[in-house]
Amino acid sequence: MLAAPTTSVGAVSTQALPAFLDGQHLVESFGIAGLLLIIFAETGLLLGFFLPGDSLLFAAGYAATGKLTDKLYPNIGLVALGCIAVAILGAQTGFLIGRRVGPQLFAREDSRLFKRHYVTKAEEVVEHYGAGRAIVLARFIPIVRTFINPLVGAGALPARTFTLWNVVGGVLWGGGVTLLGYYLGQVSWIGKNLEIFAVIVVLISVMPIAVEIRKQRRRSA
Repeated sequence: MLAAPTTSVGAVSTQALPAFLDGQHLVESFGIAGLLLIIFAETGLLLGFFLPGDSLLFAAGYAATGKLTDKLYPNIGLVALGCIAVAILGAQTGFLIGRRVGPQLFAREDSRLFKRHYVTKAEEVVEHYGAGRAIVLARFIPIVRTFINPLVGAGALPARTFTLWNVVGGVLWGGGVTLLGYYLGQVSWIGKNLEIFAVIVVLISVMPIAVEIRKQRRRSA
């Protein structure tokens, strides 16, 4: 498997992630248009669950500083708006898939790509927080943000309710993480260790929710 480059403009050498998981490498390779397609796939298409949405958004914001590569220096406002738009459209697509295909979508057996526990994680978030909060919070949880949209679509949640919370989540995640990458990327140490910091951002976003779910399991035991 190809590995992502270990250096970039102004960056120090780091242990690279696999290319398909490295947001920085993906943004450099496919540009902002490719980034938007990947974000849409992760939030709207079930096969996109393995894609690195958080690090992609963070890297896209960093690219807008002009420090990632001289060939990619987009306007941060347009990048953030584009990320918000595809995050919302992708989730809405996932919701419609769940609406049309129904519960049988999640009754399938484990396969090389699909694992039942992916759906279980999404169900736990919905059960613990309620549909509205879960739709927003799931944006910041890898895998869950892919499966929660068709999951609630297959249920009885009204489309209008989903759309409202989808927009809220899309703005906070698509715009928030992108702007975080832009502003923090202007800090010298972060810019030189972008890959490491992107992983830290993901871990911080997941940690509080993981703790809450663990507490809930202990109460139920």
